[in-house]
Amino acid sequence: MPALSLVALVSLVSTVFAKQLEVHPPQQQHRHWAQICNGNPTNKIRGCDRYGCGYFGADRDSGKEKHGGVDVICADGATVYAPFSGQLSGPVRFFHNGNAIDDGVQIRGSGYCVKLVCIHPIRYHGQIRRGQQLGRMLPMQKVFPGIISHIHVENCDHSDPTHLLGPVVLPLPLPQQDRQWATLCSGNPTNEIRGCDKYGCGYYGAPRRNGKGGKHRAVDVICADGATVYAPFSGELSGPIKFFHNGNAIDDGVQIRGSGFCVKLVCIHPIRYNGRISKGQVLGRMLPMQRVFPGIVSHIHVENCDHSDPTSNLERGKGR
Repeated sequence: MPALSLVALVSLVSTVFAKQLEVHPPQQQHRHWAQICNGNPTNKIRGCDRYGCGYFGADRDSGKEKHGGVDVICADGATVYAPFSGQLSGPVRFFHNGNAIDDGVQIRGSGYCVKLVCIHPIRYHGQIRRGQQLGRMLPMQKVFPGIISHIHVENCDHSDPTHLLGPVVLPLPLPQQDRQWATLCSGNPTNEIRGCDKYGCGYYGAPRRNGKGGKHRAVDVICADGATVYAPFSGELSGPIKFFHNGNAIDDGVQIRGSGFCVKLVCIHPIRYNGRISKGQVLGRMLPMQRVFPGIVSHIHVENCDHSDPTSNLERGKGR
């Protein structure tokens, strides 16, 4: 190849690469963080145990405060990795009492700033690369016996980091979509629909108030109080949804729109009311329905936004 042509080719490649950087600056090339803890490749968030729940916004101190971070599951002593490249600073003392897990570090860079707590970093200052060993998980069981051991992950601006912990799954074109939804509730893998009890029936079109209150324009998917709830499909969250409009113990919910569907899930408390969520990702928890309707078959109220029947989308879900 003539020297002039080679120079022109190199110049063209450099220009294209520069344009790509303009469109996708370094901080946006990785749209989710790397694995944080060895043994937890998907950065799975702690569910609920006797000490509380690990999702963003979970109640703390009997409802007086809210959880300002998320708890990424991590076994005591496990290796911890940097979620993104940046500058370390610390130590971060979360408990301020010098207990066995009162250590941590902050990372700032790549467009993010986060505090990782309950870990002992290899160092408190200097540069670190995405995926590089950051330290080790501290012995949480010594302080909270029986808890689900975890790293407390808190954005410096106190925003919700949940969507950064895993890749966003973009919806497939409609002809290629999986028309069946994922499991909605832990403990009910087939999305079984509530039958009939003294309060009524859970199938679509069931009568309400002895037929005087119209027809049920949703289905009730069985879910035990306190159980983990998952997103049935990938999409965009919006809420809160107040179905009862009276502030009772189950008057909460969220809408998901995407992947060709739009649905309202009621009687649950979501981990957040806005942002993207992926099919099968933890969405929140089932609220205490027995407090409001003692003896009912506890369930998630699943209502399509257009009031059509969602039964066919509930994989192996039992209808009427």
